[in-house]
Amino acid sequence: MLQDSLTIRYYQRLSDNLVELWNRGYRFDDMRLYLDGYLSALRHASVLEPYQINRLEEEITRYIYDPSNFDSVMPEPDYR
Repeated sequence: MLQDSLTIRYYQRLSDNLVELWNRGYRFDDMRLYLDGYLSALRHASVLEPYQINRLEEEITRYIYDPSNFDSVMPEPDYR
């Protein structure tokens, strides 16, 4: 579980961007490349402590491999 507010903010950005990529037609390999680049940029910029980046990577990897996060919600038909 993430504790730091800045780490949580990056997690939210990443998860929103991954869902957006999915909706645009990108799949897991592409999203994993995006994620690797994003985390590499965070490491290079030294925005977070290394242990926070590792924790963020664990959590967002769990997110990316949970298929329920990428199911499109279809509205229920109106039978009136």
